[in-house]
Amino acid sequence: MKNSDNKVVAVIMVGGPTKGTRFRPLSFNVPKPLFPLAGQPMVHHPISACKSIPNLARIFLIGFHEEREFALYVSSISSELNIPVRYLKEDKPHGSAGGLYYFRDILMEDNPSHIFLLNCDVCCSFPLPEMLDAHRRYGGMGTLLVIKVSAESASEFGELVADPVTKELLHYTEKPETFVSDLINCGVYIFTPEIFHVIHDIRTQREDKANLHTLSSFEALRLTTKTHAKDFVRLDQDILSPLAGKKQLYTYETMDFWEQIKTPAKAKFDTETIKRLQGCHKGSKVQDLHALKLYLARFVVRAFNAWASASGYFTFSRVGDTSSADLKITFDSASHGDGNDFDGNVLAHAYAPQDGRFHYNANQNWSVGPEGVSGAFDLETVAWYPCWSGESFEQG
Repeated sequence: MKNSDNKVVAVIMVGGPTKGTRFRPLSFNVPKPLFPLAGQPMVHHPISACKSIPNLARIFLIGFHEEREFALYVSSISSELNIPVRYLKEDKPHGSAGGLYYFRDILMEDNPSHIFLLNCDVCCSFPLPEMLDAHRRYGGMGTLLVIKVSAESASEFGELVADPVTKELLHYTEKPETFVSDLINCGVYIFTPEIFHVIHDIRTQREDKANLHTLSSFEALRLTTKTHAKDFVRLDQDILSPLAGKKQLYTYETMDFWEQIKTPAKAKFDTETIKRLQGCHKGSKVQDLHALKLYLARFVVRAFNAWASASGYFTFSRVGDTSSADLKITFDSASHGDGNDFDGNVLAHAYAPQDGRFHYNANQNWSVGPEGVSGAFDLETVAWYPCWSGESFEQG
């Protein structure tokens, strides 16, 4: 069977009523996954993104909210996307991996070759088709979407180390107390059905440990208090950490916008951001540059990395502390303090490597993505220009 014929299913974890306490009191009357974000329920954004997955058979929502809370939305989104969407209610929390295993027979009804797993509180550009292509090239059991963040914020997430060449996941630790890496887990995954065998083995090991017949009463008490119920399996600590470095898990790094919606303040920020970004990564709109600096800078970094690969000499990585950066990218207009004012023709200029300043003209219209925008200049193309000799990049 060809890859193009293989079916894929998507699973979105939506949690339950005991979660999302940081959204109170806003989440008292509506479950967090249905909390409005940019005019749509939060869960709508990952669901809509899944439509871009080739050969998608159906989408499942897994959680332990009451079914009636999702019934109307599931019916509506199924009709809107013309893709079957089904809510599966757990009898109790099982953990992300445990929830997958609990509904394994239903998830495998279409005999899918791959299973996407997404957290509902993730807000990003969702490069799902590209991630699937990379996963197939890697040939492993699973692939994680990852992104680089500042060292200061990395500890809020799962930190990981990946092989820079093969992209294999070498080390994973969830919210470490000390800094491990600025590469973090985005909460978006692809797995082959082999994941169910791995979860089964973990449950079997727990069952064996629960056999206390030959243990002393002290040892029995110690094991009972330290271990989880056999059907509660965490994806991060129970799957990712133990399998790191065993050539089973790989990473796909995104340079685009990514955020986890943990609080109402984050939801407000990302509601505004999503409205600005809708269609931006597809090149369908000219966007306000100042509002999108962080997002657009990632396209610059992507161009720099391509340049580094072509040169065989340079390497680039983002840093959280600008004082330690070798290159400083800013978006400026007219007179901006370097003695080289932007006129109507200059799009960008840079200085010698020992200086490291790279300035974009903020008064120009910019676009990103392969489709381009009439009357706008492609950000990546300009970033490609080798202007480190101190030249300017002008129109034409």
